[in-house]
Amino acid sequence: MSLPQAPQGIGPFGLISEASRSAEVSTWNRFLGVLRQRGVKAPFDRWFVIRAEQFLKALTNEDPRACSADDAARYLSRVGRRANIEDWQYRQVVDALEILLACVLELPWAAEFDWSFWRDSARRLEASHATIARESQEPGGRTERSAAGRLIASRRSVHDALFARVTSEIRRRAYSIRTEQTYMAWIRRFIAAFGNRDPDLLGATEVKTFLERLAVQGNVAASTQSQALSALVFLYREVLDRPLELGSFTRAKRPRHLPVVLTRDEVTAVLGKLGGTQKLMASLLYGAGLRLMEAVRLRVKDIDFGYRQILVRDAKGAKDRVVPLPEATVAPLRAHLARVRALFDDDRRQGLDGVYLPDALARKYPNAGTEWIWQYVFPSGRISVDPRSRAARRHHIHENGLQKAVKAASVAAGIGKRVNCHSLRHAFATHLLEAGYDIRTVQELLGHADVSTTMIYTHVLNRGGRGVRSPLDFP
Repeated sequence: MSLPQAPQGIGPFGLISEASRSAEVSTWNRFLGVLRQRGVKAPFDRWFVIRAEQFLKALTNEDPRACSADDAARYLSRVGRRANIEDWQYRQVVDALEILLACVLELPWAAEFDWSFWRDSARRLEASHATIARESQEPGGRTERSAAGRLIASRRSVHDALFARVTSEIRRRAYSIRTEQTYMAWIRRFIAAFGNRDPDLLGATEVKTFLERLAVQGNVAASTQSQALSALVFLYREVLDRPLELGSFTRAKRPRHLPVVLTRDEVTAVLGKLGGTQKLMASLLYGAGLRLMEAVRLRVKDIDFGYRQILVRDAKGAKDRVVPLPEATVAPLRAHLARVRALFDDDRRQGLDGVYLPDALARKYPNAGTEWIWQYVFPSGRISVDPRSRAARRHHIHENGLQKAVKAASVAAGIGKRVNCHSLRHAFATHLLEAGYDIRTVQELLGHADVSTTMIYTHVLNRGGRGVRSPLDFP
């Protein structure tokens, strides 16, 4: 590929073109060298050069060595407002700026800049995401783009009235969107398994056959079969008004799994391999016992610095609870919210639509979406466009980035356990019990409906803390 040519006079790196042409070419060669190290080869490398050039042209100061972290953040935020840029293209922009500013120009602030946050922001919330699914989809409807998808959709269309009734019954009972998506998927799968027949013409015999196939032929987990059973029981009992009489059928055996628990040293090692927003979010998962989506969906009003607590709204089971705000996260969380506030103020100047509000809150409080307290604590660096209303708004960051980061951090820390984000919540509960907190307190902090669910964490304590020594260690 041909290297970009510097214009006459001041080049893009602030160098006098005639006297410093070789130095400028050398700089671009370093840029290409970093790309090679990262596995980017021609002709794809030219796009990274283009992304870097576009940033250089957007700078008000012609010398990129004089640019600041705020300049980079403003540029990435501005690019993130473009509706026509794909996720992979946005990642290219972030990577190009990181290589240019951190690896080539070696600006001091660039090494500490939160590149991971902007890279995680590349993935926008899709229409099927649980946060916005009910806003972006018609009840019971699905958008199919491929020819095969349209064919399947046409076959399903004969059941649209049924699907609408299922959706209506689920929402009338205020079930979660995840439950709605799961139930609809199993009902569709059940109908397809019997030649797309009307489920009203089917009954307990077909349901038992379907469930037994899952267990015997599909070899599915017990929880998977239970999901399918719950969905079909709901369909026949609540929608078709025909309660099933299943009797006995082959159930998948439910194993008793113990949670993966990290020691305090292992948690410290994992957090030590993270940085920026990812480290802050992971610290809240461990320090406050939050579930992944509870952390992702936190809003500014839910953080109480005065009482050092977090109010978790509408958690699993539609329950609120209060959890401690770790003292170690107070300072970084305040600094993070200051950056989020700058992003929020910029959005208001640009006239973007307000943040997503669940259920009927947007109608009850029409201006709440544009108020600071309702904003997400961990917003995305990009704007997502609602596929139905076409509202352009800043949703929370996609949880996938943190999931990948925690897994990679555990590998980098050399931990020989299957670690994920929920492992940090397991560690929160276990370490509180080890510290002497009673199990009822831990149950409330975790939001468990039954103390028997919390009891699973006592396996690390050897039944109440009375440690059993191995006979191999006897004197």
